[in-house]
Amino acid sequence: MKTRLSAALLFLALPGAALAANDVVVHRDPGCGCCEKWAQALRAKLGRTVVMRNDASRGALQRRAGMPGTLASCHSAMVDGYLIEGHVPVADIKRLLATRPVGVRGIAVAGMPIGSEGMEVAGAARQPYAVVSFGSSGQKVFARH
Repeated sequence: MKTRLSAALLFLALPGAALAANDVVVHRDPGCGCCEKWAQALRAKLGRTVVMRNDASRGALQRRAGMPGTLASCHSAMVDGYLIEGHVPVADIKRLLATRPVGVRGIAVAGMPIGSEGMEVAGAARQPYAVVSFGSSGQKVFARH
């Protein structure tokens, strides 16, 4: 009985373990340097493999995910089925993946605010910015920084 229970629990845990090991695929404007800084933060803080793709046609990916054009930035990442647009802090990505809110297709930081993850500039003042969720539940502020 214990063996069957252990086997069943292991079987149930495997999809979650496999999901946690998925690569992050970052589609970026060709040659964008800040995207690489953001990807380094993902590797270090999310603990996943990050695959960088130069993609001059990211708009199609954004449209498929239902991302409003007003939230566009310089890179779009796919993480466990979510679109992560721009310089979203890794802590916010972790919260999205942990909570998986209903009606959310992704989160975004519009533009390239100074001080956001990957956009740190020595001696420059941080710009306040919002992380916005989007999807069938509409657009909502997910976090403020």
